[in-house]
Amino acid sequence: MKRPILLHPDPRLRKVCDAITDIGDAERRLAEDLLETMYDAPGLGLAAPQVGVTQRMLVMDCSDREEGETPEPLCLINPQIVLASDERSLREEGCLSFPGQFSDVERPADVRVRYWDADGREHERDFSGLWATCVQHEIDHLNGKLFIDHISMLKRQRINAKMKKMKREKQRSA
Repeated sequence: MKRPILLHPDPRLRKVCDAITDIGDAERRLAEDLLETMYDAPGLGLAAPQVGVTQRMLVMDCSDREEGETPEPLCLINPQIVLASDERSLREEGCLSFPGQFSDVERPADVRVRYWDADGREHERDFSGLWATCVQHEIDHLNGKLFIDHISMLKRQRINAKMKKMKREKQRSA
């Protein structure tokens, strides 16, 4: 089921999410809903708090479907970065909770993440390139952190002003 995506500024996007202690049907449904919502948006990743659920779950798929790559949907439950490279990467980031807003963000170029999948199996996986950027962006969401927290105060203020204006206009037209 497609879920509505929260738009910044929304205080729920700043909440630190709770660990998932049991993976059952409700968690598998949430994973399916997150994937459906992410693909419909369309986006590369989506974290549970972006749909108002304060649980440590995210989904992502950075495959280039326009280039014919096979989709590779991932569900990461209770993900944690266990290793990050010293090498840094600068990439333009956007966010489904900030439609139309983008900014360059610097992050580690490569990370190793430990997580559980929707079937309760533990994994440890290395991510690089766009995948590394995406997984770090989504894990930030689980910690109440947003991509604008990584940019200059001036750029952050501009994006905040644009988002407030967008939300006011949406409320007027609703």
